[in-house]
Amino acid sequence: MLTRKKVKDLLLDSVFFLFGSFLFAISIDTFTAPNQIAAGGLTGVATMFNHLFGVPIGTANLLMNVPLLIWAYVEMGYQIIIKTVIATLISSAMIDVMVPYLPQYQGDPLITIVFGGCLAGLGLALILMRGGTTGGTELAANLLALHIRGLSLGKFIMIIDLVIVVSSAVVYQDYESPLYAILVIYITSKVIDTVLYGTDSGTGKMMFIISPKNNEIAQRIMNDLERGVTELKSRGAYSGREGTVLMCAVGRQEVHKTYDIIHELDPDAFIVVDDVGEITGLGFRDFHQYRQKGKKDKNKDKK
Repeated sequence: MLTRKKVKDLLLDSVFFLFGSFLFAISIDTFTAPNQIAAGGLTGVATMFNHLFGVPIGTANLLMNVPLLIWAYVEMGYQIIIKTVIATLISSAMIDVMVPYLPQYQGDPLITIVFGGCLAGLGLALILMRGGTTGGTELAANLLALHIRGLSLGKFIMIIDLVIVVSSAVVYQDYESPLYAILVIYITSKVIDTVLYGTDSGTGKMMFIISPKNNEIAQRIMNDLERGVTELKSRGAYSGREGTVLMCAVGRQEVHKTYDIIHELDPDAFIVVDDVGEITGLGFRDFHQYRQKGKKDKNKDKK
């Protein structure tokens, strides 16, 4: 049965996925694809297929994602990947549907790189904010990381994107193309980080979770999100029963992923989420960055 909250979440997911996919489609159809820039990911591979064989970019992207999505379903279950499936379908369809209606810019390379990267970053950030992804290298990297130890998720993504970008030089017979692609990828990643985290990597959310299934929830958060979880001893003031409260610091884009994990295991779990202005430690700002920021703040105060 759909509650008011679930309906609200569904509407927000739809709006964010549609608008994010629209911005991503503009980036591909207007800026990168017409200028032979394959900016990483399966969308980059699809852009090269479009150049070689005339296959629509969105269609090629969706077809390449199908085996990854099936693999992810087997490894992770449908509840974890359902938003990725929906976001992949919408973004792939949007890329093809908008082709006849969007202009193709083939002017100044600087404009192409900046606008292509910014629009892709903003579009993908909107999708990530609601717990979805567009599949591709992120999904492939997550799946590979389950079986190949020793490399972080970020390194897997970097290796896959590097192979795709280098391949574009051969496909387009142009050694400037991969250089442009690297710049687009860089701008895209910076825009995503800025939208999701703000300009400060040391900010995020603090989550407190109370559930009879705390052990299972903690294990899933540590395994799926690679975030640390702390157990705090607690005692109910009314019931007098001893228990634990889970405390976990996560990035802003990980809140919805954490919610999905918790609700999959215990739909009735009690959850408190609060903004955190400073997070120093593994996965956030390191201690040296914190000290440098403190020195800058002191210098400002003196002035």
